[in-house]
Amino acid sequence: MTTKPLELPALETPPPSTRVTLRGAARTGHRFTIPRSVRRAAGPVGLVLLWFVTSATGVLPESVLASPVDVIKQAVELTRNGELPDAIAASGRRAATGFLIGGTIALGLSLLAGLFRLGEDVIDSSMGMFRAIPWVGLIPLFIVWFGIEETPKIALVALGVTYPLYFNIYGGIRSTDAQLVEAARMMGLGRLGLITYVILPSALPGALVGLRYALSTAWLALVFAEQINADAGLGYLMSNAQQYFRTDVIVLCLVVYALLGLACDFAVRILSRRLLTWRANFEGGA
Repeated sequence: MTTKPLELPALETPPPSTRVTLRGAARTGHRFTIPRSVRRAAGPVGLVLLWFVTSATGVLPESVLASPVDVIKQAVELTRNGELPDAIAASGRRAATGFLIGGTIALGLSLLAGLFRLGEDVIDSSMGMFRAIPWVGLIPLFIVWFGIEETPKIALVALGVTYPLYFNIYGGIRSTDAQLVEAARMMGLGRLGLITYVILPSALPGALVGLRYALSTAWLALVFAEQINADAGLGYLMSNAQQYFRTDVIVLCLVVYALLGLACDFAVRILSRRLLTWRANFEGGA
């Protein structure tokens, strides 16, 4: 008995008109995808529009908060006479100096505590204790120690920067995979090679997270620091504006603080993408 081979039904090719329709639908769906940059900007733009509408309709009185138009006019005026650029330069110098001092201290302490058990025993518990002290509350003590010139302002910024950098770098070092360390030792890496090629690269993601926190904390600390008898900087402009109830200048200075912090955060994001190309990250769903 001969068996008849099984015949499969032939697949029908869709007509050209259907193929064109499907391609057009795919292109149409792709065309209406909102870019991420637009979605990220939707929140801030919406808040500014709400602020403008409530100010224009009188729901938000000018005595409570100046309108965005007044803030922009004041920004143009202060930029034209040079006050705003000078204030930004003075605040930037304080933030940069304090960040360098605090970052250097945090890096040294975190390496000692993370790489050596003796360093952990001596340093980590003390850092945990000092972190519980509100650094803003140390302003009167800094004035007693350093006076009312530039030193207490820079010291406050340095103190605010030290803690997030220290704990993130220390945590990154101690979270290194033990199996990876053991494999590196079996391959013949010594102490220095282990630190250079295994431990420090493993701690880099945590260090970059700490860097983001530290930069934002630096500008936050500067807001408080520049209230200490400042004669220049954004805090000086805010103090003068407070005396005359100039909410437009106060809001302008706060916006500048926010933009400076956003610029620093954007720079760290770019740095992270370049330094962590070897590390696959989850970027969220659609």
